Amino acid sequence: MAQASHGTAGGLAGRAAWVFVIAGALVLSGCVGSGSLAPPRKASRPQPAPVEPAYAAGVTPPGAPMQDAPLGPAMAGTTIGNGPVRVALILPMTGAGQGAVVAQSMRNAAELALGEFQNSDLTLFVKDDNGTPEGAQAAAQQALAEGAELIIGPLFAGSVQAAGQVARQRGKPVIGFSTDASVASQGVYLLSFLVQEEVDRIVSFAATQGRRSVAALIPETQYGRVAGARLQQAAAQQGIRIAALEYYPPGQPREAVQHMAPVIGGSAPQADALFLPDNGDGLPAMAQALQMAGFDPLRVKPLGTGLWDEPRVVALPILQGGWFAAPDKRGFTAFAERYRARFNVDPIRLATLSYDAVTLAAALARMQGAQAFTDAMLTNPAGFAGADGVFRFNPDGTNDRALTVQEIRGGAAVAISGAPRTLVAGN
Repeated sequence: MAQASHGTAGGLAGRAAWVFVIAGALVLSGCVGSGSLAPPRKASRPQPAPVEPAYAAGVTPPGAPMQDAPLGPAMAGTTIGNGPVRVALILPMTGAGQGAVVAQSMRNAAELALGEFQNSDLTLFVKDDNGTPEGAQAAAQQALAEGAELIIGPLFAGSVQAAGQVARQRGKPVIGFSTDASVASQGVYLLSFLVQEEVDRIVSFAATQGRRSVAALIPETQYGRVAGARLQQAAAQQGIRIAALEYYPPGQPREAVQHMAPVIGGSAPQADALFLPDNGDGLPAMAQALQMAGFDPLRVKPLGTGLWDEPRVVALPILQGGWFAAPDKRGFTAFAERYRARFNVDPIRLATLSYDAVTLAAALARMQGAQAFTDAMLTNPAGFAGADGVFRFNPDGTNDRALTVQEIRGGAAVAISGAPRTLVAGN
């Protein structure tokens, strides 16, 4: 699997789902800030290597503990709501490992979204793909046979690809949750935390703060490879020099750090920033290796992605003063309060994705019924205001998000650059 402030006229809803519905209709310009924003960026981005969501299965999610209600009988085949517009939610309800835990939390978030959207026009079919592409294909076929106009999910890249192939044959769109941008395409949209956007944001911010030379220590993982490739693109765009770049086996950074010590250590380092796209599992070993190499975060600014937004990372002394890009945590905090009140358990970090997808579907259906889920509507360049801030789908199926920059101070993350309130070309 991997990997925000709010819209001007609604943004994050404190209790009800977004301020989408005004006088009984979805007003795009009212809920996202401006109806006259520039069109989204051209869909000519190079396709990165596959990367799965690092904010969920197998990784402690940033901002919240990985926990949810114990799984009882599978929720496959159940329905939520009773509106005339049919939408499918495909999740690995009986998937292996943490996948089923993530799925349960996302299923709950969908229920919360419909409960907060008064008189929703949706009937949501919950389908179990068992965490496999074959299961996703079968679930998509069944959902479309039952009249689904939109598929929300699946979670994993292969499953999104399989469901997308079925849906495209029927002319129906998919809003998936994988962070593997290679499975995105016209009609298969990813509502996920993409590492590409986080790298762009943190590199752009570092440039505005006078950083001119960056080194990078990157885990040899799918996530790391995508982050490293994007770093090189973003640095070139911002006029930042790549002083050195080293990959290392996950959890074993010592040799790579030793190679890079002359660039990032000592009293006269050759780089003024160090990019570390790793998580709470890998960064403690990195911190120890950096300390041995004479790394000083006061001389070389640590830079990271949204994977840093968790207690294990922000507690590391070697990262104090570091910057990372992530959605505005206030959105998730408000959502989590309502989720806990409803289900008496904490949501996983990815739960807002399901909440936002279902709320968006309900809002679009309120405006145009079963004909609402067109490419033109879903790729409106002004975007939508969700629980994690403003986002939009690009014509190539990827997304843009409004992200904050946060600084690690005294073992906590503090926002130092707020997320844009609107999305315009170049954000």
